Amino acid sequence: MLRIAVVPVGGEAVRLRPLTIETSKSMVRFLNKPLLELALLRLARSGIKEVYLGVRGYYNYKDLFDYFREGYWFRERYGLREDLRIRYMPRYDTLGNADAVRIIMKYYEIREPVIVIQGDNLFDLDVQEVFKEHLRKGAFMTIGLKEVEDVRDFGVAEVCEDLRIRRFVEKPRPEEAPSKLANTGIYVINAEIVDFFEEGEGRKLLKEGRMDFGSDVIPKLIELGFPVYGYLVSGYWFDVGTPERYLKAMIYLLYNMRVEDLEAKEIYGGVLGMGKSKMSLNLHETIRRRILEKDLIFVGRVLIGRHVSIGSKCYVEDSTIDNYVVVGNRCEIVRSAVMDRVRVGDRVRIIDSIVGRHALIGSNTTIINSVVGDNSMIGDNVRLVNVRVWPHEQVSSNASIENYVVRPHYTQQY
Repeated sequence: MLRIAVVPVGGEAVRLRPLTIETSKSMVRFLNKPLLELALLRLARSGIKEVYLGVRGYYNYKDLFDYFREGYWFRERYGLREDLRIRYMPRYDTLGNADAVRIIMKYYEIREPVIVIQGDNLFDLDVQEVFKEHLRKGAFMTIGLKEVEDVRDFGVAEVCEDLRIRRFVEKPRPEEAPSKLANTGIYVINAEIVDFFEEGEGRKLLKEGRMDFGSDVIPKLIELGFPVYGYLVSGYWFDVGTPERYLKAMIYLLYNMRVEDLEAKEIYGGVLGMGKSKMSLNLHETIRRRILEKDLIFVGRVLIGRHVSIGSKCYVEDSTIDNYVVVGNRCEIVRSAVMDRVRVGDRVRIIDSIVGRHALIGSNTTIINSVVGDNSMIGDNVRLVNVRVWPHEQVSSNASIENYVVRPHYTQQY
């Protein structure tokens, strides 16, 4: 049985900015909780007992440790049969995600196969089934593969009939891609991967600082004749690496995740409410009554956090509203995520957008296809279309901005 997972979580997540300017990628709020929590829950339900997080730097470590601690609370919160133990990589500089795995396995003396997942991935996969196939084929490494339409952001594998990988190309141009089977970043790897980096070609990769799985290690293992196999992921898999993918994954999971795993209960129709306290239950009942009275209109699936206040005559569709959010009157929130402790004024429209934590949105403002960073202030009568607002920035009232990044001291077109 596969017991151990390793999760490199130290990447800079440039494509997800401004949400990751001050927050570790794996701690970005998603479905009203840290993104990584959903992946760890999936691992725990698949029988994983220990998770090692490949943190990078003090703030990355502090972000994760302050929330996850040693992980023992998972069992009680989600009704697991056994504890999940979480441990952290020692404070070493790393040369890539493969180096984080190497350091963890060497430091903690792990001498058994592990599963590696990425901190910004969400998936529906029984890792024990992957491990069975890994053992059956005598693989050194097994890579989860998922068919995608656009291969440009992924490593792509060319496979034989038995799914042995004979060629691997990292982020090819579409016309050069050997297939549409994308690397999901989910790997089962034998313990001997540590030995591989101690001598020969593996040692050379380490000395040259070429320690990325997709760009360096996987192609080298295939070139040297190691048995590297693919495993076709039939369930969902999302790389939540951009705001667009974030929202796509959010809406899919609103419709397809178990309500219990969202820590919610159905209030009315597709409206889900979080929280079990008396105050939360009273809020759920109030929202239900207001829906029946047509004071609130909810369409599709909506996830509402704890201690939320929503004004009169609001319309919400396929969205998440996180804990302690205050929404004014006559607002429209569609296919969007509003993170915790945000305050939204009256007559605000938020469409296909993400509003970061603790932001303030003024009245009569429209936000479309945009991302507002944590602790930002957007004035009254503002119009933002395809805009990224960095954390702590302020957009003055009556501004109309399109296709820009609002950064400290200046505004840059992108």
